[in-house]
Amino acid sequence: MDALLGGRPRPASRRASLRTIVDPIDQRALDQALLLWLPGPASATGEDMAEFHVHGGRAVVAAVLRSLGELSGLRAAEAGEFTRRAFANGRIDLTEAEALGDLLTAETETQRRNALALADGALSRKLADWLQQILLLSARVEAVLDFEDEADVPDLGEAFTAELQRLSRDVSGWCDRPPVERLRDGIRVVLAGPPNAGKSTLLNALAGREAAIVTPIAGTTRDLVEVPVSIGGIAFLLTDTAGLHEAAADAVEAIGIARARQAIESADILLWLGEAGEAPAGSVRIAARSDEAEFKEADKADLTLSAHTGQGMHQLTELLVTKAIALLPREDEVALSRRQRDGIEHLSAMLKLAKAETDPLLVAEALRMARTAINRVTGRAGTEDMLDALFGRFCIGK
Repeated sequence: MDALLGGRPRPASRRASLRTIVDPIDQRALDQALLLWLPGPASATGEDMAEFHVHGGRAVVAAVLRSLGELSGLRAAEAGEFTRRAFANGRIDLTEAEALGDLLTAETETQRRNALALADGALSRKLADWLQQILLLSARVEAVLDFEDEADVPDLGEAFTAELQRLSRDVSGWCDRPPVERLRDGIRVVLAGPPNAGKSTLLNALAGREAAIVTPIAGTTRDLVEVPVSIGGIAFLLTDTAGLHEAAADAVEAIGIARARQAIESADILLWLGEAGEAPAGSVRIAARSDEAEFKEADKADLTLSAHTGQGMHQLTELLVTKAIALLPREDEVALSRRQRDGIEHLSAMLKLAKAETDPLLVAEALRMARTAINRVTGRAGTEDMLDALFGRFCIGK
């Protein structure tokens, strides 16, 4: 910072100040900019930091970067380096670092809200609370082990068991939270039914573009067609499937039908465009093509619609959003990644093991493994390869 100030005084700590920044070689003025001096450890990374808020023109930015590059000991930050430094210096834990990565890639309101809650430390605070409770329980077990011959050291007793049970229930509740994959990848909506039922037309209407080929020929769709969309601030993954019937015309169509059945099994929401009586359990039964002359109202259909005229489409999108909300975390809770969920499930298993044991030595070991499970989630026991993979998702510098 000092080199670009041309000998003028550095701004006061943590106070934005207007300064003329100059080329350190020939002292040419580069820009009038706001400067911030942020000494560590109370900074984003825990290290001394300087911020240059310059005008956004390409020439200005290029000139400032060129001048910085001419200074000895300076280099451009690598992808994710600032966040990784913050993690290495203890400013954030691994769950917060993962959340920053999710925040950078958030495309819907629900993704943004969940990532922001995690980045703000919602999970970190809960993990810290659990760790503190486990440490207190461990201390009581160690006291029994170390001083079991002393008269003033009681057995673990019912109070210890009750506290352990309360903690175990709290942790188990987090294991049941919706997975973050539904937020990241979208609620999987599968359109299924017999050939020429209007699945591709409906998918195009929901996507707002011609994503799937539509023809009057039955069996046009022979493989899965996946289209990510955002409806009501929620990410969905729409999946068109091959028409289901028993007599496949060739091996390719047979493979398409098999894949369609697999997609039906993995669907979060299934839209069935066929005979209502043949609909799989739990599906939304749709009577499509209501605009056609030969259309017959289905008695058991949940929705009647036409993708061409728009009849019933608003009701369908409302239904999709309502069902999706039930599958996603509430505003007051956060969703967990597979890594986080696996760690918390392991923590839950260790607490259940501690409850089942009667030998204080085995209880102490189970609680030690519970602490290790928390440290894995927060990154206290992470591996270098896993960290490389995480921070490689970030943009340059961040």
